[in-house]
Amino acid sequence: MSVQSTTLAALIGSRICHDLISPIGAINNGLELLSMSGDAAGPEIGLIGESVGNASARIRFFRIAFGAAGDQMVGPGEVLSILRDLYDGGRLEIHWGATQPVQRNEVRLAFLAIMCLETAMPYGGRIDLSSQNNKCRLVGTADRINVDTGLWGLLAGAAPKGDLQPSHVQFALLPLIAKDAGRRIICQSDDTSLTIEF
Repeated sequence: MSVQSTTLAALIGSRICHDLISPIGAINNGLELLSMSGDAAGPEIGLIGESVGNASARIRFFRIAFGAAGDQMVGPGEVLSILRDLYDGGRLEIHWGATQPVQRNEVRLAFLAIMCLETAMPYGGRIDLSSQNNKCRLVGTADRINVDTGLWGLLAGAAPKGDLQPSHVQFALLPLIAKDAGRRIICQSDDTSLTIEF
């Protein structure tokens, strides 16, 4: 896929996320108004609110992971907010170690790498990210690591074996975006940890 193709795919991702965030925000605002009026009671409203919050968090995450990156910087507060809203209370802990603003493209690469690590940690675990001297390192640790060698081979530039599932698109996209940015993906793994560097 050429730079032009990855840019077009990113613009499509941005457009979808942009168009979805407004109605989801409107639903959330409606729930808040119901809550203030006293008409919102019962587990149903709570379930709707939880679902809307989860959808909003996913769209914010996907907007960076799959959307157009640009040259702007993303502060640690914004990144932590997205990760907290998406992963708090789940089986996976994410620790964002970058304390300074980071280029949006680097956050994009990191979010795609998190998605790759997540697939190998089906029972949960912890992902630690560190960023130094224009290098990013993500380490996933868990009691059980489940590495699909065909998918992880894509990060090293191997051709896909068979059809790629939509849930695994991050494995094909991460090396392309990294290449466009002049970076190379390096992966290592053992029984309880996985590392992705770029």
